[in-house]
Amino acid sequence: MNIHEYQAKELLAKFGVPVPAGYPAMSVEEAVEASKKLPGPLYVVKAQIHAGGRGKGKFKELGPDAKGGVRLAKTEEEVRAAAQDMLGNTLVTVQTGEHGKQVNRLYVTDGVDIAKEFYLAVLVDRASGRPAFVVSTEGGMDIETVAHDTPEKIHTFDVDPATGFMPHHGRAVANALGLKGDLAKQAQKVAAKVYDAFIGTDAAQIEINPLAVTEDDKLMVLDAKVGFDSNAGFRHKDLAELRDETEEDPQELEASKYDLAYIKLDGNIGCMVNGAGLAMATMDIIKLNGEFPANFLDVGGGANKEKVTAAFKIILSDPAVKGILVNIFGGIMRCDIIAEGIVAAAKEVNLSVPLVVRLEGTNVDQGKEILANSGLAIVPANDLGDAARKIVAEVRKAA
Repeated sequence: MNIHEYQAKELLAKFGVPVPAGYPAMSVEEAVEASKKLPGPLYVVKAQIHAGGRGKGKFKELGPDAKGGVRLAKTEEEVRAAAQDMLGNTLVTVQTGEHGKQVNRLYVTDGVDIAKEFYLAVLVDRASGRPAFVVSTEGGMDIETVAHDTPEKIHTFDVDPATGFMPHHGRAVANALGLKGDLAKQAQKVAAKVYDAFIGTDAAQIEINPLAVTEDDKLMVLDAKVGFDSNAGFRHKDLAELRDETEEDPQELEASKYDLAYIKLDGNIGCMVNGAGLAMATMDIIKLNGEFPANFLDVGGGANKEKVTAAFKIILSDPAVKGILVNIFGGIMRCDIIAEGIVAAAKEVNLSVPLVVRLEGTNVDQGKEILANSGLAIVPANDLGDAARKIVAEVRKAA
């Protein structure tokens, strides 16, 4: 689960991380009122969407010469004008895709005189299985660009969760940023507080870009991106209240209600598979045969009729889907049970696109018999390669 910048900063502030004063706004008037609470004379009005690159983004409705989703304002009138431009309009950034995202929330913060910008992040290093710091002197830039062009400017190190954050970790952060004296001490404290927030909320990632040195030599978090491990959600009921469902893909949101792992893609062949590895292999072999998957969908090991029906409905809600490939390996989940679910679901949703089914594993013969006797135009497949070739042929034949 991801949250908005203003929510991330409020959360970090609770752990003692220094952030500028700021207030969320859901309307133009709220944005103006927020500016009145700030000392000024400089304000920053920020569009709140779950995507990076807001400052360089463009609003569809405002034309190519309009400013992006992060604007400086020196008066209440300029705050009002920025809010009127942003709210209700669609911001397109490098991370949103061409469709963009509608801006429904703003964040009005106090302006800061910046002397230097850094990058600081804590995430889970999959190689070591530990929390890891990623630190760079090149703040304010896309970290991917820094990694590509100047990888030597990125420093990483792990933290042993058994011991937690230690003083030498703080010194490592300060050294990586080239800070001395009081600023080095501030960096050590900030890093410790960010680590506390990371562990305390079961975050998957906390990214601060930029972590700025102000003109009066204070370290300040000017932008923050925080995402949480949804598997730990049961421990953080309060964090669930921060979820903004309007920022999520409607199909992915619907899938989450049935505990389905679904991600929308750009292809035309819908996939329903059990197991993440098998799902990825299924997508790969569709591409190998010349077409593209429309989604990743893992129904899991305990799929029932309700889950399978929901999966079919979600797949078919994508108008780009011209055919469906079901690839099931029956281990814990029996093939006859999944076959009954497929038949019932296909009838309930009045399936109108080609359907190829490959079953293997427990009770596979019974499962195939159920499909054959269903009276539906289900195309059986012997193996994964056969299934991919058949669904590609069916989709191209129907085109």
